[in-house]
Amino acid sequence: MIGPGRRYPLPVSNPAGRVTSPSRVVVLAFLGVVLAGTGLLSLPVAVEPGQESSWTSALFTATSAVCVTGLAVLDTAAHWTTFGEVVILVLIQIGGFGIMSLASILALLVSGKLGLRARLSTQAETKSLGPGDIRQVIVGVAKVTLAVEAVTAAVLAARFVIGYGEPLGRAVYYGIFHSVSAFTNAGFALWPDSVMRFVRDVWICLPLALTVVVGGLGFPVYAVLRRHWRRPSRWSLHAKITLGMTAILLSGGALAITISEWNNPATFGPLSPGLRILAGFFHSAMTRSGGLNSVDTSQMHENSWLISDVLMFIGAGSASTGGGIKVTTFALLGYVILAELRGEPDVTAGRRRIAEQLQRQALTIALVSVAAVVTGTLVMMMLTPFALDRVLFEVISAFGTVGLSTGITAQVGTAGHLVLTALMFIGRLGPVTLGAALALRVQTRRFRYPEERPLVG
Repeated sequence: MIGPGRRYPLPVSNPAGRVTSPSRVVVLAFLGVVLAGTGLLSLPVAVEPGQESSWTSALFTATSAVCVTGLAVLDTAAHWTTFGEVVILVLIQIGGFGIMSLASILALLVSGKLGLRARLSTQAETKSLGPGDIRQVIVGVAKVTLAVEAVTAAVLAARFVIGYGEPLGRAVYYGIFHSVSAFTNAGFALWPDSVMRFVRDVWICLPLALTVVVGGLGFPVYAVLRRHWRRPSRWSLHAKITLGMTAILLSGGALAITISEWNNPATFGPLSPGLRILAGFFHSAMTRSGGLNSVDTSQMHENSWLISDVLMFIGAGSASTGGGIKVTTFALLGYVILAELRGEPDVTAGRRRIAEQLQRQALTIALVSVAAVVTGTLVMMMLTPFALDRVLFEVISAFGTVGLSTGITAQVGTAGHLVLTALMFIGRLGPVTLGAALALRVQTRRFRYPEERPLVG
């Protein structure tokens, strides 16, 4: 502890004596897997005969998979062979689970213990409570991931066999691929229209939507619910905020989208009232970072795109497979505004005082994210001929690692693809984490300047 109540991050020292930030290790690990995936997808065995592939399309697809985004410049099923699809599936699983989490699990299985470097590096990815909790967090994440994906895969496979007459092997493959894609909030599908062909099938849409929601909660919430699911009074503030905001955004988004698209003949119009409500819920769930679409997003009204922009920018829960600035960040900003309007000296939530450091972190994440989206939108507007509403939707979808599109992803050109690739990578790791990883060193200040109050507003 240095200074008046301020805690500074611990660096990690390697054997050579140099100091390495745990966040930097996470960034480099993600980058390494992206490059490895790009290499594998560039192999001739990964591409169907007669299909053309470039290094930029391989890089874009690998980044989209590792960053669990789902934006695609190529038809996944038609362009990639089974080998290529399996590569994408593995990249999705690695990206959703966390590079450092996977590496630490392997270390745990081999050596039976975790060193300080692995603990701190994994903590940077999982945002767990502390180094002492890493082993429990990693094993818990693995259990939850496998359990949810297995249940969803079984439901989907059974539906493909019973409802669509698919052979058992193909049905199981479809079930596994799309359950992993849903839980990791990746948004990849093995059909050219995503899951639009199943818009009237409750047994496909509902399991996928619920799996996306579960994947977007995060392990800290799972851990609290596992211990105290019958006693909400003992839930942590993080769990209460995440569950409460998830319910509000999910239901509010579903209501807004359903009302906006109710009579749209290109989307919800041809559906029955019940199926319109299901489609609205499905789209709202997918804007949390899921990325699958059951209706043609490009045919939605502009106001529906704006609603989706807001939901995609907020995203899912912290330490989850989802993206965005996270619901806790959004909620903390709301509490800060509320306290300021009331003239209260402290920011409180659920009878708990919010630390000033967390308030600064929330504000930093939000403002840096806004800057990234604005900059990305400006650059894309300069590089492409598309209107602001479509470009903004695409940029937020990439930055929030969502994967929904208005249909312009494949048409933005090589430069546009590189911009979206960078946005996906930055959005997956988080502006604050990326900034910390690029910092040369952690600086501490042992003094404070005199206070002065500039005019605000």
